[in-house]
Amino acid sequence: MKLAAHYNKVNIIVTLSVLVIGAVIYFFAINTITDNRLDEELGEEVSEVITYIQQHKQLPKQFDIDENQVEFIKTNLLNSKPRYFDTTYVNPRKSGDKSGRAFEGGLSFKGDNYRFRIIISSESTVYLKQIITAITLILMLVVLTILSLANRYLLNDLWKPFFGLLAHMKAFNVSESSTFKLTNNKVDEFNDLDNAIGVMSSRVKSDFQNLKHFTENASHEMLTPLAVITSKLDTLIQDETLKKEHFDQIQDIYAAAGKLSRLNQSLLLLVKIENNLIADNDTLNLQQLINDKLRQFQELLTSKEIQIYAELEDKEVVVSKYLVDILLNNLLSNAIRHNQVKGNINIYLTEDRLVIQNSGSAVPLDGEAIFDRFQKGSTSDGAGLGLTIVKNICNVCGWDMQYLFINNLHTFSIVF
Repeated sequence: MKLAAHYNKVNIIVTLSVLVIGAVIYFFAINTITDNRLDEELGEEVSEVITYIQQHKQLPKQFDIDENQVEFIKTNLLNSKPRYFDTTYVNPRKSGDKSGRAFEGGLSFKGDNYRFRIIISSESTVYLKQIITAITLILMLVVLTILSLANRYLLNDLWKPFFGLLAHMKAFNVSESSTFKLTNNKVDEFNDLDNAIGVMSSRVKSDFQNLKHFTENASHEMLTPLAVITSKLDTLIQDETLKKEHFDQIQDIYAAAGKLSRLNQSLLLLVKIENNLIADNDTLNLQQLINDKLRQFQELLTSKEIQIYAELEDKEVVVSKYLVDILLNNLLSNAIRHNQVKGNINIYLTEDRLVIQNSGSAVPLDGEAIFDRFQKGSTSDGAGLGLTIVKNICNVCGWDMQYLFINNLHTFSIVF
């Protein structure tokens, strides 16, 4: 859920709660005020009844005082505690039961005790309460509507600088020479955020350039002594006076130097791939590239008597030829190197995926760890970076790399 939606949700809930609580308090306040007003009128009616009795020396009839109802009932006990309450009554002049407010008390007249009740109409106050309730509900709906519209349009306009900063951050590329564009906003917090992002982007670019130069320089400087070591070893190997044990030791050194050279090149390639420094995209035919690569590996395939089954459809991709060549080279060389003598390699190319299967170890690999750096089998003499490079190339191209162990075949799938 977006921040604006969260804000709208909380704002509407809080506002609605305040309005409901306020409406309830307002309703009870109005109810109390109207009841007090009716009780005052009843008090006046009681005074008029008592005055009438004192002046006329008789109890008034039901309709002797305006249209209000007065009722006298003889009782043995004098109820001295008066009370006010809501009730209904029948008005002969109007049909149906009507709402009223009543007073009930006791009095003594000519030696008899009476319980008398006076009822006055409260229809006007009920109508007033209904009107107030309706107005309150309408105001709540109007306020919520205005609040929702204000949040939708005013807040969206208020958050435009933030979304602009977010778009700039998404488009930011550490390898590009362009600087982060600062914008002037009316909101101080967004200006602070803008400045902080600008400082951070400059620092990141500087650190990246320093790291890039260090990596390139370190790689270049390593190549020179490695070339010298390899050249000296070549000279020593050709020396006919070498003893066999010395020759074997030189061969080990020669192999270690070659492995170090390949590791250096692989790490440098990983840095370039991860930072998207290889962007020479072309339209390539994967079917043709795979066939060319199989011809290049024909000698290795023949030496291990590996059978190739290829089912290739025509498939074009727009990527770097250099990266695709490395990807196919690593996948096919792994399939050959880790295969068994007289093994099998199956290659399937469709519109949506490339699948390469090879026989080999009967134990499945760890599908999560095999793409990590320097992960390799106990019998592997590689650097453990081949599948890591393949995974990173797939990420740069927007493809998905998967590993499964199906029917005793190690299956690598690239989903385009």
